[in-house]
Amino acid sequence: MLRDRSNLLVGFLLPIALILLFGYGLSFDVKNAPVAIVIDEPSLAARELVAGVEGSSYLASRRVGTLAEAERLLGDGKVDAIVHVPVDFLRQRGRGAAQVQLVLNGIDSVTATTLEAYIAGALGKAMEHRFDRGQGTAHGAGQIVLVQRIWFNETSNSTWYLVPGLVVLIMTLVGAFLTSLLVAREWERGTLESLFVTPVRPIEIVIAKLAPYVLVGLVDLAMCLLAARLLFDVPIRGSLVAVLLSSTMYLVVSLLLGLFISGTTRNQFAASQVALLTSFMPAMMLSGFVFDLRNVPLGVQVAAQVVPATHFMALIKTLFLAGTDWPMVARSCLILGGYALVLLFATRRTLRKRLD
Repeated sequence: MLRDRSNLLVGFLLPIALILLFGYGLSFDVKNAPVAIVIDEPSLAARELVAGVEGSSYLASRRVGTLAEAERLLGDGKVDAIVHVPVDFLRQRGRGAAQVQLVLNGIDSVTATTLEAYIAGALGKAMEHRFDRGQGTAHGAGQIVLVQRIWFNETSNSTWYLVPGLVVLIMTLVGAFLTSLLVAREWERGTLESLFVTPVRPIEIVIAKLAPYVLVGLVDLAMCLLAARLLFDVPIRGSLVAVLLSSTMYLVVSLLLGLFISGTTRNQFAASQVALLTSFMPAMMLSGFVFDLRNVPLGVQVAAQVVPATHFMALIKTLFLAGTDWPMVARSCLILGGYALVLLFATRRTLRKRLD
């Protein structure tokens, strides 16, 4: 162990990383979730009702003029839920029970379920406050019936939430893990030295190492899409071209990250461990696959934005369940393209024809 310092490094860093990630990074609580409030009838009873939502420390509410505007915000991902008080709310309440519509973003089914409980509790607290002041009646006037709708995941099926994320994890495994051993294996066997005496350039070595695994990754991607559609009945509502383009770009980023790790460590065991720490674990813990990143400390949020999987995770979930948001596709692809260029340059430098 003393001779191979990488063992000691992994032995100390891996437990520390796990402790920090699980201790500070994981959280299933929802905090400051954006909620749009639409009141079609600006009565005192309606304002008192939504005051419970506006006063909740777990919700960040905003008044919106029309339901159409609120639905646009929900579709753009700027709010997670809509509380809609209809125009006949006061008349319904006078008859014994009034309906309030709740529209939820179902892409993240865990957050949607938690939000439903928070909003129902906030509305219930508001009604209790009215009864405490003697404004309720024994005949049930003022009872609220919450009518729920879930967008993008109508059945609140957790499989619809998990399967798009699995595409990210599989692309990460295929990319970083497979290529992390390529160059390191050739350094250990001495075959890379023979390659250096040929006229081949470093960039050509990178492309040659990359090309076969791009094909392997595309086959895996096709298997993922077919399984999502045929086995799990997960809809693919976005453009298939956008799905393929963004997935291919993320695959290239993962492959280049593995090659960079392989060329830097020059040791298969160390390369596999570094690939675990820098690719798969961040993709699992910091990409939004397990939990909503808005609910973690600011430092973890900043660190998550450095992980390429974070940008691809949000995009692939939107493409699967919500549809094609072309500005989001362009933004995410530009970010992934930037990662690819940086990693391509860095990997090329690790394969310079030098034996030191």
